[in-house]
Amino acid sequence: MVAVSTPAGTPDPRLAESPFLAACRGEEPSHTPVWYMRQAGRSLPEYLRVREGVAMLDACMDADLVTEITLQPVRRYGVDAAIFFSDIVLPLKAVGVDLDIKPGVGPVVAEPVRTLADVAAIPDLEPAHVEFVTAAVGQLTAELGGTPLIGFAGAPFTVASYLVEGGPSKDHARTKAMMFGAPEVWDALMRKIGGIAAAYLEVQVAAGASAVQLFDSWAGALSPADYREHVQPHSARVLASVAGREGGGVPRIHFGVGTSELLTDMGEAGADVVGVDWRTPLDVGISRVGDRAVQGNLDPTLVFAPTEVMLARAAEVVEAGRAARGHVFNLGHGVLPATDPAALERLTEFVQSRPR
Repeated sequence: MVAVSTPAGTPDPRLAESPFLAACRGEEPSHTPVWYMRQAGRSLPEYLRVREGVAMLDACMDADLVTEITLQPVRRYGVDAAIFFSDIVLPLKAVGVDLDIKPGVGPVVAEPVRTLADVAAIPDLEPAHVEFVTAAVGQLTAELGGTPLIGFAGAPFTVASYLVEGGPSKDHARTKAMMFGAPEVWDALMRKIGGIAAAYLEVQVAAGASAVQLFDSWAGALSPADYREHVQPHSARVLASVAGREGGGVPRIHFGVGTSELLTDMGEAGADVVGVDWRTPLDVGISRVGDRAVQGNLDPTLVFAPTEVMLARAAEVVEAGRAARGHVFNLGHGVLPATDPAALERLTEFVQSRPR
């Protein structure tokens, strides 16, 4: 359940007892904490009701709607953290990039980026561009009490790929062509997007977010060498932007899909917690991230299996996570739209009740 309200802008003292924050920091939590990527929406009937007739990006720019949607899974599941409801391309929309999210397709950019002039035409993000984010985070932290709010942003590579491709891509051919063939344009674009992502995270943290996650959904399309040369430095600058703040900074989670061979490098980009998708056994992921906490990594499709199968596999994940510096239980990617909320209710209760 959501904790009793506290005045906006005032950190709730109960956050010091958060199992989620303890696990992120490598401390001993009271139980294995649970939250789910894409828990704020998609499968919840209450989400579908409030989103009816409202376009995705319009919903993301309505502070009251963002607050309600972010709170919904916390109320229903009793998860140990809330994830701010938004979209990775929202900051681009906020600064004026002509894009939209088309149902069944994804983000579509009207004029893809090809040149240095195209990059220069993208404004930097200022707090005034996202005042609705500041308002929503303030409302949320007041309502959540001792439940942490995770802020998030899309990582430079993934967001840049949408800008270069003009939309979703299976092979990222245009993106890699720029990365390899026009390195000066690529570097400028990554610096621009990295600066926007950093500013977006800083706004969320300044408003009261207790942790952040950097999503690099498409980083798994890269080899380790290409990731280290062309991507890691830019992600590192984003993660560094919320490090060392007053009070020791906030835990930083770094997650990508299909990134088994990149886990070491993603951790070294500056993560406190590295997300491991379901394709990589959690013990293997732990061995690759170094002295860091891990997050994950139940296959999202297991919620469609018989309950005893789902819980048996969840128990394996929890057991494997004991070897890590800290473990936050999550799916190996986002909640699928057809997921039965009752299955996630059973899963959450099961993991939280496991003895430490």
